[in-house]
Amino acid sequence: MRISLQVVSRNGAQYHVEVIDGPLVNRHRPSVDVLFRSVAKFAGKNAVGFILTGMGDDGARGLLEMKEAGANTVAQDEKSCVVFGMPKEAILLNAVDKVISLDSVPAEIMRYV
Repeated sequence: MRISLQVVSRNGAQYHVEVIDGPLVNRHRPSVDVLFRSVAKFAGKNAVGFILTGMGDDGARGLLEMKEAGANTVAQDEKSCVVFGMPKEAILLNAVDKVISLDSVPAEIMRYV
């Protein structure tokens, strides 16, 4: 059984999340990189990306593409992470505008609402 991928697309002024069948990306399906790359392509500067605790580097390159497209990008800090892999890789790629604790995430989200 193949697991689907989640991607964002745009039709005029409306954004849509689609679930599509696809290959492994970064050894994962679904892959955060696939989702973030689609957000970069279709939402660009109108998006905000958060990368939170997790193992490996999935999401780091996609978050960089979001940042390069003008999105605001945020990573969870090492102290509040259970596993600092994904945020660490995004920070090392310079894909992150801001590093915050998990407790600060809700307030940070509200800044963009």
